[in-house]
Amino acid sequence: MSDKVSLSLCLNGAEHALTVAPERTLLDVLREDVRATGTRRGCDEGNCGACTVLVDGVPVLSCLTLAVRMRGRAITTVEGVQTGAELHPVQRALVRHGAVQCGFCMSGIVLTAKALLERNPSPTAEEVRQALGSNVCRCSGYARVVEAIVSLGGRP
Repeated sequence: MSDKVSLSLCLNGAEHALTVAPERTLLDVLREDVRATGTRRGCDEGNCGACTVLVDGVPVLSCLTLAVRMRGRAITTVEGVQTGAELHPVQRALVRHGAVQCGFCMSGIVLTAKALLERNPSPTAEEVRQALGSNVCRCSGYARVVEAIVSLGGRP
């Protein structure tokens, strides 16, 4: 183990001062040190998307990202997308369309969809499927997930 380093993370708009080993992943630091447990531990290999967070608005797999590389970056987890008790529009659409089943993958899907919609406010179904290509959901066939996200942009 290497010596620990001081680190300040800007997480969901709040600064968190931490001391971490330089080899720790962002996923581990989020879940264990900050208690942002909405970020899920899935495969630990970057294949499932359950650990997706937004870094400066871009989806990133936190299981493959070193926490120390996040200095000066804005990190958003699923805990940071809703306003008070009000769900984010992506979350509301997923619920409305019956797309949430076990929920394990949903944090990654919500954040990936949020980033897509900020980049492209009216994505097509194909664009949604491409954006969600690195998010694995074992409960659904993705049809309702895609339908929900497309509904937010108003295009078929």
